[in-house]
Amino acid sequence: MALSKATTWDPVVIISQIVALQSLHYLTLALLVPPLLSTFAEPGSLRYEGGAFNVGMLMDWREIAGRPTFRRLHGEERWSSFTGAWSGGRKVAEGPTYMGPDGRGDNMRGWILAACWLLASTADVYYLYHLVRRPRLILDFTLTLLFNHLVLTTYYSAVLPTSLFFWAVVLGSSLLTLLLAEQMCVKREMTEGLVIASNNPDPGDVELGALRRD
Repeated sequence: MALSKATTWDPVVIISQIVALQSLHYLTLALLVPPLLSTFAEPGSLRYEGGAFNVGMLMDWREIAGRPTFRRLHGEERWSSFTGAWSGGRKVAEGPTYMGPDGRGDNMRGWILAACWLLASTADVYYLYHLVRRPRLILDFTLTLLFNHLVLTTYYSAVLPTSLFFWAVVLGSSLLTLLLAEQMCVKREMTEGLVIASNNPDPGDVELGALRRD
């Protein structure tokens, strides 16, 4: 009875697992990103982007891609704004590479965020291992985590991700999470299966052992 109940499809449990995984993923990023950006990123352009604690560092794909995020003129529509960074009515950046108010770019910030994503993905392995457990569900939850972030980052930035570097980072991170978590869950199931088999010997083997003793 316990086995059939455990394998029953329960939408409440699944939704709870999805919310928990997504929350833990962003929590891990929130713990990694601010100190690393404060230590290694160029201070001037970092302040211009809102600082290391800006939520856009987690949610805006353009931060990883190194593209300008301050794109709108006053009164422009969000999805059709003019490309470029503006400050005080004056354009201070244009093109795919962000330039801070002092005229210097900061390519290091994108690499720092990419490294944080890779580190968060290794933490996701631990979360999947303990929350999902079953190997056949690891792929589903990994893809759901990726899909949810793509929806959230598209909504937050108001533009579809078009950076090859961003796609390489998120897809590579998801692949790393999938391979490690699935391998760990399979190894645990095999270990648990061997323990159960050793604790419940086959009845035929028991009878054969009794005959040999006789």
